[in-house]
Amino acid sequence: MAATGKLEKMLILAFDSAHDAEDGGRIEAKGQFEALINPETYTLEYKVKTSDGQAQGTSSAQPKFEYTLPEELAFEFLFDNTGLIDGTPKPDGVFDQVNAFRNLLVEYQGKTHEPYHLKLVWGNLVFKGRAIEVGITYKLFNPDGQPIRAVVRVKFKGSVEERKRAALEFRQSPDLTHQRTVAPGDTLPYMCFQVYGDPRHYLRVAASNGLDDFRNLEVGRSILFPPLKPEVVHR
Repeated sequence: MAATGKLEKMLILAFDSAHDAEDGGRIEAKGQFEALINPETYTLEYKVKTSDGQAQGTSSAQPKFEYTLPEELAFEFLFDNTGLIDGTPKPDGVFDQVNAFRNLLVEYQGKTHEPYHLKLVWGNLVFKGRAIEVGITYKLFNPDGQPIRAVVRVKFKGSVEERKRAALEFRQSPDLTHQRTVAPGDTLPYMCFQVYGDPRHYLRVAASNGLDDFRNLEVGRSILFPPLKPEVVHR
């Protein structure tokens, strides 16, 4: 059965900021690239950052989760002026095309003092991030030495705006340890309400910090709020 869907080419859009790339297409891209042919494969890698920690009474260290690393995406892009792919050989080499592509990915932009933020769109894939590696292999040459085919390997690292990353990781969760500095007017029940959503845990926090007088907190003092299990928080 013949395919009825329209052939979609991979598209890379370049923006001044990650916020612009997140803005649902309302911000006009500063540049774009459409692939000559779509890649046969691409690789997505997901990683987490851990640190080694060893609990008392154990003989081995257990990796402790710290945070989720941005995903990484790897592609190969083909540039070809031989005419074997699109049926229209071109007299010029691919050097200028490859150089323009490289500039779109990693060139320093004077206005923003950094390279562009990128959005890759292809089928179900919508990937936002930065190019972190670009490798170029020239494969065929004209008699005068001009390259007429090249393969560009690119690795991208995903990016999420800080406010969205904080929401995803939910670092304010009461099952994590928090540290707060006492400000003028703060009371321990009020600070417990800020951290746990419930002021009734102030006695537990006072005991954890060795506070004899929790009613009169010293301004500037650092208070640790221990993690509480969800059933304790919402009880």
